[in-house]
Amino acid sequence: MKTVLITGCSSGYGLETARHFHAQGWNVIATMRTPREDLLPRSERIRVLALDVTKEGSIAAALAACGPLDVLVNNAGIGALGAFEGTPMALAREVFETNTFGVMAMTQAVLPQLRERRSGVIVNVTSSVTLTPMPLVAVYTASKMAIEGFTASLAHELAPFDVRVKLVEPGYAPTTRFASNGTPPDRLIPEAYAPFAQRVFAAFMQPAAVTTEADVAEGVYRAATDTSGQLRFPAGPDAVALARAAGHPV
Repeated sequence: MKTVLITGCSSGYGLETARHFHAQGWNVIATMRTPREDLLPRSERIRVLALDVTKEGSIAAALAACGPLDVLVNNAGIGALGAFEGTPMALAREVFETNTFGVMAMTQAVLPQLRERRSGVIVNVTSSVTLTPMPLVAVYTASKMAIEGFTASLAHELAPFDVRVKLVEPGYAPTTRFASNGTPPDRLIPEAYAPFAQRVFAAFMQPAAVTTEADVAEGVYRAATDTSGQLRFPAGPDAVALARAAGHPV
């Protein structure tokens, strides 16, 4: 029986992905900064562990507690919505610490065991903002684009060890925390940007298609079990449409 460790399981994509892998018969290690046992089914195949991907000690403690892994899903992430001019650099660094350096730190910590066994999969969850430019998410996009490049390069680097590396690119999911956080504070939308921002937010309220948590969970599972050379797995109808327009396989 295979084992998957998923980061960021307290809500949204991570929580649904943990449920999906469990339903497929996997051992699931669901990690979150503040563990909550009540979010997932009671099962001998589910463990909930504390893990903060921005803290080296937390990563080491979690991996020491969970034993060998077959798949790592780097899902933990935070959003940042607002005009770049109004975004404090402290917030930009916070976004990169989780979305970019957190993914790198988790990957580096898990790699030795996968390389030595010459098997395993790393799935990095990014976003459809990497498929087409979108306004008011410049910092968030930059953090996810960095992981796209990181993953594409790493896939070549680990191929000789039979370790696969994949990307899952979710579309716009209005039911997740990223969307439900609503309009950013005024300080992130300077007055000069307000009319433009209002039009963007109005468009967000009437999307042509949306992504669900289940779409992403299924996309992650597909990526984790794929044995082909496919790197990118768009998740959700809007992400699939964007990927096709960009000429990526779906």
